[in-house]
Amino acid sequence: MNSIKIAPKFNSGINSKVGLIALSTDFMIEKDFKKIIENMNIDLFVNRIRSYYPLTKENLIKMGENVTEVSKDILPDEKLDCVVYGCTSGTIASGYDSIKNKINLAKPEAKVVTPSSAAVNALRKMNVKKVSIFTPYSEKLNNDVVDYFKKENFIVTSNSYFDILYDNDIAKVDPDYLFEVITKMDLGEAEAVFLSCTNLPALNIVDKLEKKLNKIVLSSNQVLIWDTLQNIKKTEPVNGFGKLFLSS
Repeated sequence: MNSIKIAPKFNSGINSKVGLIALSTDFMIEKDFKKIIENMNIDLFVNRIRSYYPLTKENLIKMGENVTEVSKDILPDEKLDCVVYGCTSGTIASGYDSIKNKINLAKPEAKVVTPSSAAVNALRKMNVKKVSIFTPYSEKLNNDVVDYFKKENFIVTSNSYFDILYDNDIAKVDPDYLFEVITKMDLGEAEAVFLSCTNLPALNIVDKLEKKLNKIVLSSNQVLIWDTLQNIKKTEPVNGFGKLFLSS
């Protein structure tokens, strides 16, 4: 038998490469990403980061300490166009600069996107100054989220929260019930509503909420994916997930 060496042929066109750091307890974020990017020339590579219970600022900061190592293990020795840190309250607890610096230690060339920074970018893109905020978190973490947006110079007109202490329970919230809760919030003069948490099953009800409330509705995964696409120059409109994706 003769063995024949054959020269390989490689693809000339390379898809954008996005690394996603998802919490070990997050049910929703990968599914939501795939819903929006499935027909785009984007390759998504996911690694999980250990989350700690209960959801407290201290435990979120502790989780953030592992970001560099988790980033290194996303396609080791390969460059990524963007790395996404999939935790809203975790970014607020650790600070965006801290998360960005830890990711760039492993992937210095990558743009860095987080839900909290993406939410600010989305609100500004939509010219929103007054926002109502919903979170599933404990009262203390909820207040930290509200304070974050106030520090970013938004007027928080109202706020409601679930007081859930465990991240995997957040994913089990009934989306129909969540829709009902948001429609009954006292939104006052809010121009937009922000639904915090990447594990909250909110993406599929954003469009329906906007039609019902006649206001801009944003969710953590929606803004996170939108900002990721902005950073990798994929700005074509996407239908079915809110006005934000039609604003590019």
